[in-house]
Amino acid sequence: MITPDFLHPKDIKEVALGDGAVLIEEMIAVARYGAKVTFTEAYCERVDKSRSLIEKFLEDNRLIYGVTTGFGSNMTEVISPHDAETLQRNIVRSHAVSVGEPLEKEVVRAIQLMILVNLGHGYSGVRLQVLKLIASLLNHDILPYVPGEGSVGYLSPEAHMSLLLIGEGRAWYNDELLPGKDALAQSGLKPVTLGCKEGLALISGTASVTAMAVLALYNSMQAAKTADITGAMSLEVLKGTIKAFDPRPHALKKHEEQAKTARNVTRILEGSQIIDTYKEHRLQDALSLRCIPQVHGAIKRVLKDAAVSIENEMNSVSDNPLIFPEEEDGIALMAGNFDGSFVGIYADTISIALANLAKITERRIDRLVNHHLSELPNFLVVNPGLNSGYMIPQYTAAGLLNEIRVLSHPATIDNIPTCANQEDVISFAYFASKKAYLISKKLEYILAIELMTATQAMDFHLPLKPSPVTERVYHLVRTEVPKVEEDRFFHPDIEAIYRRIHEGEIVKLVEMSIGEIEF
Repeated sequence: MITPDFLHPKDIKEVALGDGAVLIEEMIAVARYGAKVTFTEAYCERVDKSRSLIEKFLEDNRLIYGVTTGFGSNMTEVISPHDAETLQRNIVRSHAVSVGEPLEKEVVRAIQLMILVNLGHGYSGVRLQVLKLIASLLNHDILPYVPGEGSVGYLSPEAHMSLLLIGEGRAWYNDELLPGKDALAQSGLKPVTLGCKEGLALISGTASVTAMAVLALYNSMQAAKTADITGAMSLEVLKGTIKAFDPRPHALKKHEEQAKTARNVTRILEGSQIIDTYKEHRLQDALSLRCIPQVHGAIKRVLKDAAVSIENEMNSVSDNPLIFPEEEDGIALMAGNFDGSFVGIYADTISIALANLAKITERRIDRLVNHHLSELPNFLVVNPGLNSGYMIPQYTAAGLLNEIRVLSHPATIDNIPTCANQEDVISFAYFASKKAYLISKKLEYILAIELMTATQAMDFHLPLKPSPVTERVYHLVRTEVPKVEEDRFFHPDIEAIYRRIHEGEIVKLVEMSIGEIEF
């Protein structure tokens, strides 16, 4: 067995902010697996220095957006320093207007971590006390209640989270939804009074856009690896020819991801009696089998490009205004780093890529259950007619694919001006990232259905043995999903396999056998 050279986010127990870039795996560790958050000395020093400058600006009564002025098109309204705290409390309250169902726990936690990363660079003027309270919410597992619909790019979800910091809003604590002040009190925490600029800094930026994009990207990259595994199993049980994965044709295409995918499939299927028996069974296979390297490879290329942009944004400063510690007094610059276009456009692209991966996967599922194409019993059950077998899971895959196709329409190409036309170009990156995240989970279900059907199909090839790798995957699936002899309630089976995919267990099992799946 091979030990892959990587650390799963589940194994990361603490993430220290302040020294070096934050990794995607660390984001997932905090958001999904509850890793603790700490601050380095450098983080604290940067924050404190930035805060001292913003307080000096207030003393000098400098004209600075959101500090001594109103917000948006109200920037022409000058605010007295005596009203600084009222101004910051008001922006949080007035902007907490998201609607609909609350965001999932891991999404809220990811956004909170992104706020800490963004404001911890030391260009925002927020007190360390405020950031420590956010870290305490994460570490005490106190979850703000955040309605998830209605944001054009940022502001509203972050405002709902910020309400909890001042003892307002609602939050989950110990599985109970409580008023914000009660959730803090029961955990031994105290609310803060927001000072100058802090309310604005907490709700501005690309935190929610980037957080959801990170979750979507992580799911997607794991799904792309899983698709190589499920696709290889489908090729095997559908009597596909391994000749299409010969390295020579792929060397002629100037896309390394294509050749790597072909190698992945070949490595997964090495030693398969089924593959060896049927390598001359047909001249060439349908495109959903033959073009696995081309299609899967193209999706990986998109995800790799997206990762560069998303990782850059994760470790950027997206606040406005920004406080620069230059000269003795420092300087505040008003700009537009809160815009989420870099992430939003790539989130839209991820959605399109995943729609293509879902498309080819669903076609393989259809071939598996369709006896006209599979040369296997209809719907993969011994006694079709009396039993429907896996007829309807293919419907589920088709329904999910339809939803993915609709969601893959780009969000960032739209524009609806807001704020009395002061904000006349809107990124809509929030929904771009949100739908990429939604699509990534729908895709995992489609992959679960392919794995479920391919596992069932393998039973019909006995006594021929599958490859050692696919046999291990088969046995892992069979620990929770028995062979189908007659119709039963299939929903728990799909959910069980979905969890194995979502938690990375299928990928880990294969990589323990062949080393890291090439990307």
